[in-house]
Amino acid sequence: MDYEGFFQTELEAVRGEGRYRIFAEIERHRGAFPKATRYDDEGGTQDITVWCSNDYLGMGQNPKVIEAMHQVLDECGAGAGGTRNISGTNHHHVLLERELADLHNKEAALLFTSGYVSNWAGLGTLAGRIPGCVVFSDGLNHASMIEGIRYSKAPCRIWKHNDPADLDRLLSEYGPEVPKLVAFESVYSMDGDIAPIAEILDVCEKHGALSYIDEVHAVGLYGPRGGGVAEREGLMDRITVIEGTLGKAFGVMGGYIAASAALCDFIRSFASGFIFTTALPPALAAGACASIRHLKESQMERARHQERVAKVRHRLDVLGIPHLPNPSHIIPVMVGDPVKAKMISDWLMDNHGIYVQPINYPTVPKGTERLRITPSPVHSDGDIDRLIEALSDIWSQCELARRSMAA
Repeated sequence: MDYEGFFQTELEAVRGEGRYRIFAEIERHRGAFPKATRYDDEGGTQDITVWCSNDYLGMGQNPKVIEAMHQVLDECGAGAGGTRNISGTNHHHVLLERELADLHNKEAALLFTSGYVSNWAGLGTLAGRIPGCVVFSDGLNHASMIEGIRYSKAPCRIWKHNDPADLDRLLSEYGPEVPKLVAFESVYSMDGDIAPIAEILDVCEKHGALSYIDEVHAVGLYGPRGGGVAEREGLMDRITVIEGTLGKAFGVMGGYIAASAALCDFIRSFASGFIFTTALPPALAAGACASIRHLKESQMERARHQERVAKVRHRLDVLGIPHLPNPSHIIPVMVGDPVKAKMISDWLMDNHGIYVQPINYPTVPKGTERLRITPSPVHSDGDIDRLIEALSDIWSQCELARRSMAA
């Protein structure tokens, strides 16, 4: 077989559909977020403003976080020294797990190297090792959740997105003797909609099902202490497993689950994604701990964040630039064509130094291509003005439809 030829043919097919991904090479600057430097292919640079970061609150630049990481880097060195089972459990891992358990009012928490791994290992281990378990997965669950469920080899039923009635219908097909695990998210990252958590939990409890919620796009951002949508709605105690990330609103890196002590110990003891993976560097754990502690106490970042999001939405509405209405902080500006989405992204970067990555298939369905805008507390009024004016200009150039505010 001509392997190289096969690779090139497949890549050309992606290019032909207009969805070949090119990563912008950027360098963030401490204390200056959302400003950054872009490096082009010729070795030149350009000052840009980042509008698509998942560092939603700018905590990756927070002085408390950076100071904590510097201190522990000096104290402990760069790496963890291995997997936690052999040589890598550090005091700062333990402190962070305690902080996370407290954040979610759970008995325990367990760290992973990323949110992807925590979902893959958590769901894969639970569904795969509970005898006869059937998984019920929301139709728009993240790829990491889907891969974990596939890895478990457990039977899986897909219920209609955010539809508790459909979940109830599917669960009703199984008797009380069948172990059941319901997996869903709180904030869905591409459309920005929020699950009806209370209604889903009502159905879970009715059928004796375990509940597993992915709060990666909500932790730090919602709730009086940043515990997520479930904390905001007073529901954390009803959820079996709360999964989250340290790499978005907390501004660092890593993933975790929070649950009962027995469940966390079960995952720790059986999940290959935990057992055989080098532990997070202690400095990262310390930075995450500092970020969580700060956001447990400070409301300023969350309040400013919500105000910035509302302002961007209003400005888009005034100009008729279509975006999906949702109750979260994610603003999907809808283009509906992969070629135009990339063209708009390139034009914004080249002409205005505005970085918004296009989102194409397979991340979103074909025909729903978009720009995913994520305002932060540190985007200024001037940043918003430049974004909106540039979007309005390119929208007209591309002859894309606008809508009235009444629509």
